[in-house]
Amino acid sequence: MAADVEFKLGTFTKNGGHPYAGLVLDDTVLDLDAVMQRIGTLNSRNPVSVRAMLDDWDTSFERLRSAANRVASDSLDKWRDAAAKLDSLGILPPVYPPGAILQSAANYRTHVIQLTVAHRFKGLGITDGMTDEEVYAKAAAMMDERARTGTPFIFAGTPAAICGARDDVILPRRGAQHDWELELAVIIGRRARNVSRDKALDYVAGYTICNDLTTRDLVARKDNVELGLDWIGSKNAPTFFPTGPFLVPRAFVPDPMKLRITLKLNGQTMQDESTGDMIFDVRRLIEYTSSITVMQPGDMLLTGSPAGNGSHWKRFLKPGDVMESSITGLGMQVNRCVAEEG
Repeated sequence: MAADVEFKLGTFTKNGGHPYAGLVLDDTVLDLDAVMQRIGTLNSRNPVSVRAMLDDWDTSFERLRSAANRVASDSLDKWRDAAAKLDSLGILPPVYPPGAILQSAANYRTHVIQLTVAHRFKGLGITDGMTDEEVYAKAAAMMDERARTGTPFIFAGTPAAICGARDDVILPRRGAQHDWELELAVIIGRRARNVSRDKALDYVAGYTICNDLTTRDLVARKDNVELGLDWIGSKNAPTFFPTGPFLVPRAFVPDPMKLRITLKLNGQTMQDESTGDMIFDVRRLIEYTSSITVMQPGDMLLTGSPAGNGSHWKRFLKPGDVMESSITGLGMQVNRCVAEEG
């Protein structure tokens, strides 16, 4: 039996029209609603959407796999009326409308060490009087201990901040230190509560790319230091979550801990790291997150960002900058930065 055809999913628009779910084969996007109707696997009168498929992902994946194999076995001429070239379409976030956003903070060893050297636990007195080398060594020891005995740090974002993989990123007037944080994102495909580590990947529908932008000078609230860090105010401006371009099913990502994350700013590589540098791996993140909340189909779990942020380079985003962001097998984002109007 021939191997299954690998495919991706996404949500697209044609000439500014209504969003539609697309089956992506190489550089061709097929309207899933038309494909499912033609091969007789559409079991609802409602238009097909990626979000709706996730509600019964196991069944949906089998139908999608059958559809991809069927299309690939035919001449594309037979599907011309349902097909479009990817570069001719508008690309929306793959899960549209999006579910909840759950985020993992400080989850890449080298990244956390770099941030510690850059910010030196300001106001806590932990690294007072220490050289950069001493701070680095102290932070490295702390991360190793955290990996052995600690737990992930999970917080929530707002879906209103999500934009597409080709959309402009609007730099808000609030704050000045707008920073990039490229991340592997996990799309949940089953209701998950108190999931064991060994079963965790069974709850994953697939993976996508997310750039979790942060305004660094808004993270710490100077007026309410005792309340801690302001993740909502610093991370959730409109367009601060470029997401996509695709949902790549879990079956086509053999090991999420062996992916390369790369972000280029105006052509210069700023982040280039393996997901293997995570302090807590994908399985552990799902296990822990499902122990404190319920994850629903369509929710997105961000896994943290690797080293190489603007805080490390002492260079933040400004209007006119272009970010090119990629993760092995998941596609590429290209986002231009523009100033907020008004």
